[in-house]
Amino acid sequence: MEIDAVRSSYRRWAPVYDATFGAITGVGRRRAVEHINRRSGSVLEVGVGTGLSLPNYRSHLKVTGVDYSAEMLAKARERVMDQGLDHVVGLREMDARALDFPDGTFDTVVAMYLVSVVPEPEKVVAEMARVCRPGGEVVVLNHFARDEGTVARLERGLAPFADKIGWHSDFSMERVLGCRALEVVEKRTAPPFGLFTLLRFEKRAHADA
Repeated sequence: MEIDAVRSSYRRWAPVYDATFGAITGVGRRRAVEHINRRSGSVLEVGVGTGLSLPNYRSHLKVTGVDYSAEMLAKARERVMDQGLDHVVGLREMDARALDFPDGTFDTVVAMYLVSVVPEPEKVVAEMARVCRPGGEVVVLNHFARDEGTVARLERGLAPFADKIGWHSDFSMERVLGCRALEVVEKRTAPPFGLFTLLRFEKRAHADA
């Protein structure tokens, strides 16, 4: 997807996102954040959207969120203000392919339901690795294409409409596994119905992205 298509798609999605896709992905988001809550320090959520996950982070964490959609971020800021989420220390409009943070800024970097909706996802993962400290964690929660079966055929059928629906239905997991700075430490299915996958990576101490 081109970046302008992403912006246009999420401008359309912003008013109804929470009640539609947000509702479908709620359990998966909570489980990802439950893991992050067992960690400490600073967290960067890439593709924070309307901030659906922000209330679930525990107060001992310092959470920053970035997103390319101004409309989504406006809703996230409203959520932070309305719910008094003091652990959220910043929400910024930003292209995930060029994160405006120094190397090794965050203890944990997470992207939920993002990598199949952005152009150049390999660059996004490399940037997530760059801004994560050595020994820290990168967490990716996403739908990945299946190799066979009815669902796989449906994914391939929807693929030409990526710019309209806002995500790549036939997105391959291999596209997020090539960053040399990251080592996979966990891979497990996530609800609903195991349609999504949670990947946990550790940032290697001495490796280039």
